[in-house]
Amino acid sequence: MTEQQEASEDAVMTRIGQAVILLHAGDREEARNRFGELWAEIGEDGDPLHRCTLAHYMADAQDDPADELAWDLRALTAADGLGDERLARHEPDVAVRAFYPSLHLNLAADYLKLQRPDAARIHLTRARAATGALSDDGYGHGVRAAIARLEQRLAGEPGQEPRPGPFPGQHP
Repeated sequence: MTEQQEASEDAVMTRIGQAVILLHAGDREEARNRFGELWAEIGEDGDPLHRCTLAHYMADAQDDPADELAWDLRALTAADGLGDERLARHEPDVAVRAFYPSLHLNLAADYLKLQRPDAARIHLTRARAATGALSDDGYGHGVRAAIARLEQRLAGEPGQEPRPGPFPGQHP
């Protein structure tokens, strides 16, 4: 890969990060607009890291649970096409498998919002099974806690919203 291509990819991640800042600041509409523009540029066949990251955060910017599910499914599909070598060029200390607990947790939460508890349980089981890839750090503890909260909700106990936040190594 040439230096110009790598700089271009870094620019895309920077733009995604800027939209994430808007999202976390509460400007969901502007974040959606920017994510949408980036998605149009990246395309369905673009860099899997860009697609995975963008779709992961675009899901959080949605008001409709069905739209949120669609974006979270796009993030999972992109992760399936993302190799550790590609990820290492952006975040050298993170393996792709560390994305899966969060991705499946988000899908479980989406299905629960859509009143599809059986589908939620399937993805929650996958999230729990993938937690071995998480580090023993704040992010890993946060994802594990979110999984436990969603397990409680599925068991009929009230809990908080189970979104864990950014992927490991990513900063808003």
